[in-house]
Amino acid sequence: MKVHAGSENWNRAAAFYVRMQVFVLEREISLQEEFDSKDTDGTVYVVLYDDGKPVATGRYKEIDSETIRPGRIAVLKDYRKQGLGEQLLKELEKIGQKNGCTKSVIHGELTAAEFYEKLGYVRVSDIYYEDGAPCVTLNKQL
Repeated sequence: MKVHAGSENWNRAAAFYVRMQVFVLEREISLQEEFDSKDTDGTVYVVLYDDGKPVATGRYKEIDSETIRPGRIAVLKDYRKQGLGEQLLKELEKIGQKNGCTKSVIHGELTAAEFYEKLGYVRVSDIYYEDGAPCVTLNKQL
């Protein structure tokens, strides 16, 4: 498994491929909601490749000089339960640390909250809805 973090067109296409499979086709989130204004040419995506095939992705965003907001974390169905989500999140956090950030904030679906909590995140909000799904905000000190 190879990991690549970058904003190159080919890596962005790979990230979009995974998100299209997971969020649009599998979860039935609309294209307009899934691919939003944060998907710009300079956006950094972390993508995990299995023999050249993109299988997992996450989007990197800094919301201020101290805080990152990992988002759009997705793993193809056949690759779940193999620790790829954890690997992906740790890569996103490493980028934040290299950039001097000390905090990570995730808007996670309620069904994924336990996953994030196992990785050191703490719930800091009540349940709210994002893209039609129940979510919570979780924070972690990097």
